[in-house]
Amino acid sequence: MKYKALVADIDGTITHQNRRLNLKAAEMLYRLNDESGIPVVLATGNILCFSHAASKLIGLSGYVIAENGGVVSEGFDTNPYIMGDIKECRKAFSFLSEYIPLTKLDPEYRKTEIALRRNFDLEYAKNVIKSGKYNVDLIDTGYAVHIKSNTMNKGTGLVKIAELMGLNPKEFVAIGDSENDLEMIEFAGIGIAVANSDQKTRSIADIVTDASYGEGVVEAIERLYSCDWNDTCL
Repeated sequence: MKYKALVADIDGTITHQNRRLNLKAAEMLYRLNDESGIPVVLATGNILCFSHAASKLIGLSGYVIAENGGVVSEGFDTNPYIMGDIKECRKAFSFLSEYIPLTKLDPEYRKTEIALRRNFDLEYAKNVIKSGKYNVDLIDTGYAVHIKSNTMNKGTGLVKIAELMGLNPKEFVAIGDSENDLEMIEFAGIGIAVANSDQKTRSIADIVTDASYGEGVVEAIERLYSCDWNDTCL
């Protein structure tokens, strides 16, 4: 199969461990998008303006999946597609707040989910939410805990953006590192986990790189080039 596009997580994937952008990975993504004609989509749990800024600074075209699939954009000057249900997340947050003190992160910008500071027992919180029977998931990205609709994720975001680009999700290569990348990796034609990925992400990926963080992205793209973006030698 010939792959036609790439979708990559941001934090922990195209960055260094300290979240600083890996410039080698950024340059590789830029050349991939600009010189090789392979569209690059950024996918993140972060907000849309952050996602667009990252895309713009790398030199990409503005295709992004933000808020863990809750917001999808096909360009810098287009109206985003809002895919998630923040009302259910707010109900779950209010319920959970009765048991645990919670701190929201950038709530004024989030359209579909609620992000929380990682300063509480996640397993206890999941049990509390389960008892309330809310249609949400609690996921820990390593940078924040997200209350999000259980009907949307980066995988459903990939399906939507593939549709907007006139592609099939199976024509994408997906690269990620954590729990919120699982569905994206599964829905893509080939899923790649960088070496620093958590065990669950590593276990479902088709390829795990030897290098970590942004260096792993460089390794993955070089490997794809060596196969001429075909799965025959991967």
